[in-house]
Amino acid sequence: MKQAILHGPRDLRLEPLSLDTENLKSHEIWVQTEITALKIGTDRGNYEGAERVPGAPDYPRYVGDSNLGIVRRKGSEVTRFAVGDRIFSRKPHVSDYIAADHEELIKVPSGIAAEDAVYLGLYYVSALSYWRTYYQAGETVAVVGLGVLGMADVALGRAFGARVIAVGNSPIRLEMAKRMGAHLCVMSDDPALQEKLAEFAGSVGVDLVILTANPWSAYRTAMEIVRPNGRVAILGLPGRGEPPLDFNPLAMEWLYAKSLTLTAVTSPVSALYAPQGHRFSLTNTAPALLDLMAAGTIEPKKLMTHRLPCEKIQEAYEMIYRREKAMLGVLFQWL
Repeated sequence: MKQAILHGPRDLRLEPLSLDTENLKSHEIWVQTEITALKIGTDRGNYEGAERVPGAPDYPRYVGDSNLGIVRRKGSEVTRFAVGDRIFSRKPHVSDYIAADHEELIKVPSGIAAEDAVYLGLYYVSALSYWRTYYQAGETVAVVGLGVLGMADVALGRAFGARVIAVGNSPIRLEMAKRMGAHLCVMSDDPALQEKLAEFAGSVGVDLVILTANPWSAYRTAMEIVRPNGRVAILGLPGRGEPPLDFNPLAMEWLYAKSLTLTAVTSPVSALYAPQGHRFSLTNTAPALLDLMAAGTIEPKKLMTHRLPCEKIQEAYEMIYRREKAMLGVLFQWL
């Protein structure tokens, strides 16, 4: 058994893990990890020692939060899962784990590829960009930043009936976004960016911008291209790892003059007419996202660029540290 532990900036180690899988408590399950997925933006920031996200653990710490595994043993009172079930969880890069059956664990139906299901949590976070901003079908949506989360927002926008614009800083990523369903792909530094968006969006303009990139330049682009009275869903971490600002991020010509709504996409939001609890929690919305995967409407695996044995995990993190644009969908094999 093994686990990936980050001891400090660029100090990632694959270490032994000790678990007692023979003596489970009555409501526990033992899961062996099949594959885990790398979340390039956030994981890179953690790896290189960027500003810590509030609430995140200090070093040494686990890394990763997209885990697909198989139930190998269960406690005597577990009825929710059976041995052999495939489970998605937000557990880290680890070969095995023991969890209580009431935890946020999602059973993955047969017929859904493991390479799709492992991205369930990331697609859920991307879907919150739409749900938290009360997106309506038919709106024009621009996604700024084309990492894993941005690509998920492109694919979900197409599935949700949006007219989707992908804005990125790499021709390679723009081509990937086109494969994921973007109607229009534009370089963020294109001198004709505004003209191309105006031609595509018409007199109404861009209703919703989903910002998944961290640089302040990407934030500025989002504020500039959204229409008056529009919304910006902030899924990235603006300014993380960057020097102090040379402009006002809440300048009057954007926020006040355009009457914008900025939404930090960090947690579920209840529907207007919601049952008790979080209608849009991962547990409650996973069936809808899994249905889209089962139907082939969204296919995260289409962007898989690397599949590596877990022993090469630090090599992969060094690749994202170098910001290699051809690297996007990265999976680690544990079994």
